[in-house]
Amino acid sequence: MKDLVSLFRFTLAGLRVLIVVTVVCGVAYPLAVTAAAQVAMPWRANGSLVTATGAHTTNPHNAVGSAVIGQPTTDPGLFYPRPSAAGSGYDMTATAGTNLGPNDPRLVAAIAKAKATIAKREGVSISQVPPDAATSSASGLDPDISPAYAAIQIPRVAKANGLTIPQVTELVATYTSGRTWGVLGEPHVNVLLLNIAVRDAATHR
Repeated sequence: MKDLVSLFRFTLAGLRVLIVVTVVCGVAYPLAVTAAAQVAMPWRANGSLVTATGAHTTNPHNAVGSAVIGQPTTDPGLFYPRPSAAGSGYDMTATAGTNLGPNDPRLVAAIAKAKATIAKREGVSISQVPPDAATSSASGLDPDISPAYAAIQIPRVAKANGLTIPQVTELVATYTSGRTWGVLGEPHVNVLLLNIAVRDAATHR
């Protein structure tokens, strides 16, 4: 009987700890973090959404995309993003890279084919095609491309929109960000924001 009482007491103690931990870690903490994010950075907390004019918005009904998630496009008048292996492309429910090793024959062949296709499309040599143009990111959602990849697309985008190469070059420079804190990562160009700016420039040329 004494053993049963002890077991019952230990069980109740364990249940109390479970309830407290669940409330604190599963309810109170997430609510506190969400509230702090909504106060400190509501735009980022709600998905970094942007409108067709490039303005920040927290209303998904007014958004054309997220500044932190890439979008596929085949429009010759727009800058193309880097490839995506997430689902059918930039699928947020299936984020992933190719999971192929650097020496995998399938990856080597895919990169070679992609570089040849891009070189022909942009009218440059295969050696001018940068790595990010032919390879997907680990998440498959990367919203940015390298300045080098943006640079080889400038003539095509300028021609398709009736803009001059200097005009488009200036837009690329505007939407090019440097290394995070000056040391992390590489300079990068946000494709969505750049394409919005290109469309705006073409409309008002």
